[in-house]
Amino acid sequence: MIAFALRLAVSGGRQAVARLLTIAAAAAVGVGLLLSTIAAVNAVGATNERMLWANSGAESRAETADVDPLWWRDRGPEFYDGKRLLYIEVAATGATSPVPPGLAKLPEAGEYYASPALAELIRERPADQLADRFPGRPAGEIGDAALASPDSLVLIGGQDPAALAARPDARRITTIATRLPDCRADCPATGTRGDAMTLILSVVAGALLFPVVIFIGTATRLSAATREQRYAAMRLVGATPRQITLIAGVESTLAAVVGTVLGFGLHLLLRPLVATVPFTGDRFFVEDLALTAPQALAVLLGVPLAAAVAARIALRRVTVSPLGVSRRVTPRPPTAWRVAPLLAGLAELAWFVGRRPHTTDGQTAAYLTGFLVVMLGLVVAGPWLTMASARAVAARTSRPATLIAVRRLADDPKAGFRSVAGLVLALFVTTATVAIIGTIDHSRGALSGDPQTRVAVEHGALAGEPPMAAAVPERVLAEVRAVPGFRGLATVHADPDGLVRNPADPPDWRAPVLALCSDLAQVPAVGHCAPGAEVAAVAAYGFLDLRSQEAVEWPSAPITAEAAARLPVQLLYATTDGSTAAKERVRTILSRAFPDQNTRTVQDWGSAQQQELAGWRQLADVVLLITLPIAGCSLAVSVVAGLSDRRRPFAMLRLTGAPLRLLQRVVGLESALPLLVVSVIAIGTGLGAAAMFLKSQMHYDLVPPGAAFFALVLLGLTASLGIIASTLPLLKRITGPEAARNG
Repeated sequence: MIAFALRLAVSGGRQAVARLLTIAAAAAVGVGLLLSTIAAVNAVGATNERMLWANSGAESRAETADVDPLWWRDRGPEFYDGKRLLYIEVAATGATSPVPPGLAKLPEAGEYYASPALAELIRERPADQLADRFPGRPAGEIGDAALASPDSLVLIGGQDPAALAARPDARRITTIATRLPDCRADCPATGTRGDAMTLILSVVAGALLFPVVIFIGTATRLSAATREQRYAAMRLVGATPRQITLIAGVESTLAAVVGTVLGFGLHLLLRPLVATVPFTGDRFFVEDLALTAPQALAVLLGVPLAAAVAARIALRRVTVSPLGVSRRVTPRPPTAWRVAPLLAGLAELAWFVGRRPHTTDGQTAAYLTGFLVVMLGLVVAGPWLTMASARAVAARTSRPATLIAVRRLADDPKAGFRSVAGLVLALFVTTATVAIIGTIDHSRGALSGDPQTRVAVEHGALAGEPPMAAAVPERVLAEVRAVPGFRGLATVHADPDGLVRNPADPPDWRAPVLALCSDLAQVPAVGHCAPGAEVAAVAAYGFLDLRSQEAVEWPSAPITAEAAARLPVQLLYATTDGSTAAKERVRTILSRAFPDQNTRTVQDWGSAQQQELAGWRQLADVVLLITLPIAGCSLAVSVVAGLSDRRRPFAMLRLTGAPLRLLQRVVGLESALPLLVVSVIAIGTGLGAAAMFLKSQMHYDLVPPGAAFFALVLLGLTASLGIIASTLPLLKRITGPEAARNG
């Protein structure tokens, strides 16, 4: 019977082959996109694992007796042009000192290994912008095993053991870390903060699943009426319901199996492209976009099985009786209970507001389930909403085309909604994604003012930390002022005697610092002095804030300019014209002069945040680019399938005198009415689900999307109506007299 079913599947001429190819193509596109999303989730974890070694000095570990200790020092946050640079200093004490991954051996004193991306920058950029910061000579490149991304900037420099041991923040280790450190905020872990990204990608993977399933299900219904009649004829000549079910299942499964295999191939072709999407701020290694065996097996078996089940459900009328196709009656109307799953999904998301699970797995299970139930609820409630809107329009219209369209929708709302289900889900997914990512972007904030024109040595500016130096050599100040693009320089002094400290402040409060008004006038972005003042008491955040403080007037300090100039230097603060060359030359001068301090620009302060936000925005673009084309294809296939299945009724209407333009308006209204009505509900539901997710997961209030989003939605709906209109010329070809005669 299976061999007969396979032969029957391809014996229907070009129409049968075209239908099988369409199903296979739908499955291939859906599977390829789904696998790519799952692989991206896996890549976040793989990225974190690659960087575990960098936490080797983050906490104290028991030493291994038979291993020579390795002196390890993390130079702290280094940057180049807004991109974070990991700089590790090491010094071996013997031949058995542990070697970090990516290195064949440890660097000798005066040598360093650089990641390929950093090595390229060192070669291409002038030495006074980057290379001069790293004493020694290059000994080679760091392998991929020690890098989170092909774009990672990592340098491991060799030092003299005695000199490195004298540094207060150096540690002796005998093992390279293979797990995250078990410590508090004073030993932060290095790596990608992937929990939130994993959660979002998991929800997106689930969200993409529904439009893909709708697309595949829609494709399997191509020529459904013709196949139903064929199967009914087979029932009349003695085929059993089980045999019909087997034949239908084999026919759909054949195309789905081919499409699934092609989907795996499409996933492999998409891997290099997906690897370039900076979900975590940097690209992925292609090999990190891997699938686990259970994931691959689940997709390989699940998609064909789903296609077989869809075929079984779609042809259930044929298996009831041989005459089931000929004696069609108006199906029972959907009831209001269909709204229950939608309300249940929203209620589940609402329940977790204020009750967020503590683990990432728990959060994924909670929010992913909620979003999937909401999407299922939209699909289930869609026919009832279509019927309700059709009946409302029918009571208020007298136009023939409108009456025919809404009566057909009211009689069979499931068929009417089926054609637009994919687009409705795409609108929900897009709305929720854009609202979530837009709110994150707004809440974490783009920088205001002109922050990228500032450079500051910030180490030592925090409360409880010692000043960076007793004084700054005039030679260093002269070198900074000589940099092309230099704008201003302020020497900021500590307040060791607490002259401007408020006694009511807590002991760990960031104490104000002192700045000469003559210096402060050179860096107006920080603020200005009161009229007639010589020294200002500047809050610590005034030099560290990401926003411009130009309008702020700082209070005067009870000290003369001469006395303040003799106080220890807390930090240096320089401004430039904003060019990369000027900023990096200033940074290099200060890094060489004060190697134990961290030199950061305001751009660096916001770089990690901005990269993360760029990743969120990139993800929103990915969702738009994936869901809307899938929904458009689903809509086109569904409308064409509906026209093909109803060609005999339309042909009969044309024979009775109905003009072709009337029938075209009927078809257009049948698709446009459920599309517009349920789309409004889908957008509102997407905003509501996003608001509850943001409040529960991130404690953010929803920031509604801007006019650009609604313009995009309007453009998408207009394109969808255009897709519907593009199928209308088929009516003339498929509703001729031969269609009425042959059925």
